[in-house]
Amino acid sequence: MFDWKKPTVQMLGRWQPWHDGHQALFKRCVAKTGQVIIQVRDVQGASGGDGQDDNPFDWDVVCKNIEIGLKR
Repeated sequence: MFDWKKPTVQMLGRWQPWHDGHQALFKRCVAKTGQVIIQVRDVQGASGGDGQDDNPFDWDVVCKNIEIGLKR
């Protein structure tokens, strides 16, 4: 259960894709405060420059990948 009065780590990112480094950071954050809010930036289609497709996933896919990662 989320406690609104308790210290909380906010993790903001695009998570394209959620990977082992994100997973490790999440675990460190939970260890620090006991609760984490994962904020997802919806950046599908935004480009880092010509010929780059560095944001291929939509918001729903990103959230699903995070859920799958957190079950590991």
